[in-house]
Amino acid sequence: MAYRVFAVNPGSTSTKIALFEDGEKLFSENVSHDSSVLAQYGTLYEQLAYRERTIEELLEREGVKLDGLDACVGRGGGLIAMEGGTYEIDELVLDHSINAENGVIHPACLGPSLAKNFAERYGARAFTVNPPDVDELQDVARVTGIKGVYREVHLHALNLKETAIRHASGIGRHYDDCRFIVCHIGGGVSVSAHRDGRMVDGYDIVGGEGPMAPTRCGGVSIAGILRYAGNADLRSLGELCTKSGGFVSLLGTSDAIEVTERAERGDQFAKIVWDAMIYQIAKGIGAMASVLQGRVDGILLGGGMVHSDDLVRQIRESCGWIAPVSAYPGEFEMEAMAAGAVRVLCGKETAKQYTGRPVWSGFPFE
Repeated sequence: MAYRVFAVNPGSTSTKIALFEDGEKLFSENVSHDSSVLAQYGTLYEQLAYRERTIEELLEREGVKLDGLDACVGRGGGLIAMEGGTYEIDELVLDHSINAENGVIHPACLGPSLAKNFAERYGARAFTVNPPDVDELQDVARVTGIKGVYREVHLHALNLKETAIRHASGIGRHYDDCRFIVCHIGGGVSVSAHRDGRMVDGYDIVGGEGPMAPTRCGGVSIAGILRYAGNADLRSLGELCTKSGGFVSLLGTSDAIEVTERAERGDQFAKIVWDAMIYQIAKGIGAMASVLQGRVDGILLGGGMVHSDDLVRQIRESCGWIAPVSAYPGEFEMEAMAAGAVRVLCGKETAKQYTGRPVWSGFPFE
């Protein structure tokens, strides 16, 4: 059966939309929203009607009809940590997402509401797939050396899992039967260990763990941060984790292409910063190999920077002895959302129900 799925992925000043049928992308667009109009709204929720209207206007201009939809899928920001999978959008999902229940206020919080509104209009089901706060950590990965402080992960779960699912299918296997190290290397850098269909370890890239990235500082010693903090306030320290660290701090740009071009023109510092990021990614891959006891079916690289032949070459040279390295340049977010919906519609998976309770809230034996 050919399923029609409409995917919606809100960003800071635009919303990505895409229409799929039978797995094929029929239409996609990045719908721009006037930043001066967005600035007039005090909350994300107040933006909802405006964003929905601009999407409708673009679809009308392009002559795109959404009749016959089977499902609408929205990016699921704001939700409490949960297992990976496809979740039916219900009132609890709507409430938690729009109110950023997890404390992370991001336009992705509008995704479920947009999807639900379009779904109700066209008589379709509404889903969210592998939201940003997927948490499938094994217990031993949660412990830190500070009582009461536990590790959590914030990763590119949607793209990481879709890359793994696609690769497994490509080698004639099922994701649930494989052991992969999966990386997303783009504006942020995620390195994760996947075993038997679960993302059992990875880094908290929002909190500053893992490799540095174009706008993220990555892992830095606590002593180093304390020394730096003498000249910085808490807000600027927090921004190092997500906005002003990495390439921005070191080279004054978040553009990876600019960094590589500067390196090629002889900028020695740009060269060492670029190589250092790749070095840190390779170290992270090695760490995840130990998590999987060295039994790794593949190392998978996705994200925009994977278009760089130099990056892929360096990782292959450093990590190819662990397992074959496969490159999937770019990202599959829209395709991943549609694919998650189709897996439920065709009966390969069962839609999960969001509970609003953290998937893990402490050890019972403490």
